Amino acid sequence: MICPDFLEFQDILKKMRIFDDKIVYALNTSIPTESFKNKVDATFACKELYSQIQEGNSDRESVIKNCIVATADLVKQLKSAKESKPDDFEVLKNLKAEQKKLRLLQTELSVEEVIKEKTTKLFTEKCRSYYKPTNL
Repeated sequence: MICPDFLEFQDILKKMRIFDDKIVYALNTSIPTESFKNKVDATFACKELYSQIQEGNSDRESVIKNCIVATADLVKQLKSAKESKPDDFEVLKNLKAEQKKLRLLQTELSVEEVIKEKTTKLFTEKCRSYYKPTNL
């Protein structure tokens, strides 16, 4: 599980977001210009891109939410431990660290929404003439 180490978690998310970072390039290479319109199936290309976008969004959201749940559970456990041992410095230190990580994970969920909106907007601008997903 990637949740215990937040830096590793961020590295994995960064790799998972590469497709979204390069969406403009993917759209430009998939959608034909006027001179190549007859040589490329733009509808198929847009469907494929949309499928990749949706899969990436779903995978990243799932990873983030799973880590939020796991970290929130750990915070609950540490709060219980703190109540039973209020003078234990190690428990208090771990609790503060996990609470901070939980806030960072929740922020990543907000970042994910912004990325999803940006990618969807770009996709819609380029593919609206060729493919309109039912859930947009």
